[in-house]
Amino acid sequence: MPAWRGGAHLASLQFSPRLVFSMAGVPTLILFLCTIKDVLPSNSRWKPTWPSYKVPVILPQSTLNLDKPQFDAETKLEVISSCGLECHKRSPLPTFEEVKDYLSYETLYANGSLVETEVGIYIISRGSDGSQSRSRTKRQIYGYDSRFSIFGKDFLLNYPFSTSVKLSTGCTGTLVAEKHVLTAAHCIHDGKSYVKGAQKLRVGFLKPKVKHGNKGANITSSTMPEKMKFQWIRVKRTHVPKGWIKGNANDIGMDYDYALLELKKPHKRKFMKIGVSPPARQLPGGRIHFSGYDNDRPGNLVYRFCDVKDETFDLLYQQCDAQPGASGSGVYVRMWKRQHQKWERKIIGIFSGHQWVDMNGAPQDFNVAVRITPLKYAQICYWIKGNYLDCRDG
Repeated sequence: MPAWRGGAHLASLQFSPRLVFSMAGVPTLILFLCTIKDVLPSNSRWKPTWPSYKVPVILPQSTLNLDKPQFDAETKLEVISSCGLECHKRSPLPTFEEVKDYLSYETLYANGSLVETEVGIYIISRGSDGSQSRSRTKRQIYGYDSRFSIFGKDFLLNYPFSTSVKLSTGCTGTLVAEKHVLTAAHCIHDGKSYVKGAQKLRVGFLKPKVKHGNKGANITSSTMPEKMKFQWIRVKRTHVPKGWIKGNANDIGMDYDYALLELKKPHKRKFMKIGVSPPARQLPGGRIHFSGYDNDRPGNLVYRFCDVKDETFDLLYQQCDAQPGASGSGVYVRMWKRQHQKWERKIIGIFSGHQWVDMNGAPQDFNVAVRITPLKYAQICYWIKGNYLDCRDG
């Protein structure tokens, strides 16, 4: 495994290859409830703890006004890539200039104007080390379908499920700040052009339908889930990394399949913070969680969890059951935050799509999530806060 994948081999910036992160049934109601809470047994002495990362600093260097996009791409709710684990291993290390190009980004405004921002990487700090481990009909359900549809406002309107939102292009997003939503880049841009719905992009929040009077109350069953509807907020601007744009990233485009949306007004809900993705061996039970609006269950928020099977520096390979529409869901875990002395959930990745991977000479299909690396954390955090001083500790 190369020492720096999707980042940079930066001898001139005293970059250390030790920054590389590497990796090493039938659900029941009890398992489901315990998983939602991510609770360890009360007598457990060990707590999965968030590592402390000192992240680099990424700042804008210059901007360039681009021609207004045509918004002529068809929306695709999934991405299928043939470049799997071995393909990523064989890819040459990007140069420092290439990394800066990948992390530069386009900003699309609601009025259709488009700006390209070039960035500088000013500080590279050492993170956690580890050693690399090994671990055409597409399938996204693996055997028994282990997804849970979440019903009832007591769940849907409460954290963490309330952080999941629906994009008007058909994907899912996650609330990561008062006015910001994290999602997949392919939900906005197909790699060559912005999708048709990107200019008037909206974000939908599930809310209970307002009942008018008591009409029909006598025939309403108390066991039926309460009907919900989406309330929509327009998007003010969208950031997409140039690494996603085909021709810049080529076969590593999936490494940069993420985007940040800024809403026109605050959503007034509790959001989930982003965090640097720890190595899979440090995740509680080696497991990840995410909720999304799978299109085979229209109107339902669908929750799932599963084990991480393998990883590269930029991607998590897993077999969480998923269908198109779940793309853009925030992948999260719950770990102990030592500095604050409390349990804390954080988004560590973005669910992207489907890949066939060569596993010891045999094809194996996986669903893939983009990891939030230190550089990506620095970039997304700066997009949110606009101040690198608030983005130094991932």
